[in-house]
Amino acid sequence: MYGFSTTIQGTSFDEALAHTLQALKEEGFGVLSDIDVQAAMKDKLGVDMPRYRILGACNPPLAHRALVAEPSIGLLLPCNVVVRQDESGAVYVEIMDPNAVLDLVDQPAITGLAREVRQKLERVLLAVS
Repeated sequence: MYGFSTTIQGTSFDEALAHTLQALKEEGFGVLSDIDVQAAMKDKLGVDMPRYRILGACNPPLAHRALVAEPSIGLLLPCNVVVRQDESGAVYVEIMDPNAVLDLVDQPAITGLAREVRQKLERVLLAVS
């Protein structure tokens, strides 16, 4: 598995997005990028699809530790968080598993850091559930 997720019941996409952004902030993450996939698909391909956002989340102190330990790790950052809606209207929050990605580095300092990041992101998911 390369991620973990939850389905948000009884809330709108906008509410789920706002709650996710707040939960990320509470765990020390800022959002470096916010990709509106729905708008991009409409603009580039003329395709309609349900709402779909990819948030590039970064915890600066943890990112700094990772960059010091492995300067090329920027290739694997930031942590992607997806907030999406399906055709039925159900809203999902999906988070990249930092263990799955950062284990590629095969370095003890990064492995420990990945576990720390995952714990924070698991708390984000619990907060939005």
